[in-house]
Amino acid sequence: MARMPQSYSMNAPYGPRFSLPPTPPVRPGTGGRGAGKDRTMATVGQLLLDIRNPALRENALLLLSKIFMFLQRKDIFQDLAPLLWNSFETITTILQEIVSIYPVLSKNTLDSGSSNRVCNALALLQSVASHSETRIPFLNAHIPLYLYPFLMTTNKTKPYEYLRLTSLGVIGSLVKNDDTEVISFLLQTEIVPLCLRTMEIGSELSKTVSTFILQKIILDEVGLYYICSTPDRFHCVNQVLGTMVESLVEQPSIRLLRHIIRCYLRFSEDRRYQACIALREKLPVRLKDGTFENLIRNDPITVHWFQRLLINLYGDVSVGGPKGGFGQ
Repeated sequence: MARMPQSYSMNAPYGPRFSLPPTPPVRPGTGGRGAGKDRTMATVGQLLLDIRNPALRENALLLLSKIFMFLQRKDIFQDLAPLLWNSFETITTILQEIVSIYPVLSKNTLDSGSSNRVCNALALLQSVASHSETRIPFLNAHIPLYLYPFLMTTNKTKPYEYLRLTSLGVIGSLVKNDDTEVISFLLQTEIVPLCLRTMEIGSELSKTVSTFILQKIILDEVGLYYICSTPDRFHCVNQVLGTMVESLVEQPSIRLLRHIIRCYLRFSEDRRYQACIALREKLPVRLKDGTFENLIRNDPITVHWFQRLLINLYGDVSVGGPKGGFGQ
């Protein structure tokens, strides 16, 4: 069984990691980077043919996910995502792979092999979701809805967790570019309750990515209005954030705490929907008594966000006593 990734990026698929086979060396006089690109494109072209063959599909998905992950990390060959989107039957085949696993989700019989195979398919969707040319067509086709059944699961075993994490990676790629059209679509399809569910039952990494998605949603005016215009919605979000803060006492995570503080800061900036007023009484005590002072001390951005949060709410960075003044 592959190990859970130790770091996360909105450009990299979540779930099992694989190493890309080395590219054959370029012989003198054969072209350098251009020749390497031609070979890669030829390989991708063949794999896009193989993916339509049921007997070759699993290996083709695996190799394509390796290639796309590698090239995205290197930020090269940006035409590969459009090629994936526009190639004949590729997206249809990927969706068939995703749908085929639905029946076992509720039976708690998902094995690691099936999970890894679907994660490879989801990694390709993440490539499409992250590309400027294919993001909106991807959205208009309502493809994110195919991922929602994976976010509805509550099974905490690794095969299910990998599916949640990789699905969140696709959603994370959609929101990272601060596009109101994307935010509006996700809100209309009830992504917030799904993120809150993962923030309650997921691994640290799943919680971090879910909180990142929530953060990007509320940074948009449409998202902030969605959460804050209804007291029940704000209460639900604030309650889950507070629960995560409490859990960080036993299992500290600076990357998760960073996103939580940014969410609270955004709420504290609100004056129209009275989120700031509500937060003055609802901000977790652990954020005011210096519990996380050492955890964020060496993260200047998080310290800055926290100080702004306290000033917005209380007009002072020393709330809660001497230990409340982070960075002083």
